[in-house]
Amino acid sequence: MRNFILSICLLFLLISLKTTQAGNYEFSIKGNKTYLNNQEILVVGLRCSNALFTNQTTDDLINNLDVYKSYGINTVSVFVMGSRFGNIKGYNEDSSLNMTYMNRLAKIIKAADEKGMIILVGCLYWGGSNAKWESWTQKEANRAVANTISWLKENDFRNVFVDVDNEGMAMRGAGFDSAELVRAAKAVDPSICVATNFKGLPPTEADLGVHFSFVDETKPYIQSEGTPSNAPGGYWGKYSREENYENYINIGLYNDSMKVNQIEETKKHFQNGWGYMLASTWLQCVPPYGPNADLGGEGASDNPGVRWWMEEIKKLRGSYIAPKL
Repeated sequence: MRNFILSICLLFLLISLKTTQAGNYEFSIKGNKTYLNNQEILVVGLRCSNALFTNQTTDDLINNLDVYKSYGINTVSVFVMGSRFGNIKGYNEDSSLNMTYMNRLAKIIKAADEKGMIILVGCLYWGGSNAKWESWTQKEANRAVANTISWLKENDFRNVFVDVDNEGMAMRGAGFDSAELVRAAKAVDPSICVATNFKGLPPTEADLGVHFSFVDETKPYIQSEGTPSNAPGGYWGKYSREENYENYINIGLYNDSMKVNQIEETKKHFQNGWGYMLASTWLQCVPPYGPNADLGGEGASDNPGVRWWMEEIKKLRGSYIAPKL
């Protein structure tokens, strides 16, 4: 009898610990709207894809989360694999998780949860990065995504949603089926929201579409990589890249026309009820020039950065106030 009572006490202790360790916030979708703790929320964010590069870059991002909130930002994206020039190998060749990077990601997700913020977790980044495994088939890719969802589930990280394949790069480069990647995720935990990101309607299995995805009126859409559409030579093309140079150029630089375009695009998305996340060479470049978690300045050669966009967001949206617990 004594052993039985001890077992019951231990069970209640474990349940209590689980409750204590659980996240405060949960991202969810109803129809074509996004929610945080059942409060409708429009995703407004920054793409910080190389934040896992070092412990310092991770800490820099975390230390700026309150600043982001003050400007109206509620979401940040971070990639497990990639991204360009970062070459972060968040997955081992056998599709298992590289815990050096996952421990950094855990710090970011926890810090965001404490502040009522959302993290977009990017999985595969196949193009323009040495982080991919050329040996992978669909099987390994599915397993990598499933392992990511398992890790999120085991840690009770709920203030998240997932992009399985950045810009459909793995679909184009390796022939992987995005719908299969989503099914692999949903088989582990159907409650975690999963997006696709290729030029086409999101498959039935997906909860939402991001960036390259066509807009499906029955699902939420988030522009997760917003850039000026009028940058000379293309923002991610000649404007930001130079042959045989392993970093970005024109880091954090914007002419007046690009700024106007960026702001107009942002407003258009908000007016349509779509989320919007800014992507910038300022945020994504790698050492010795970044990645920069601070906002920098006005986008000029003597004052580069993205503060100019953030100031516009604050005018449009005000500071971000997280849903009440």
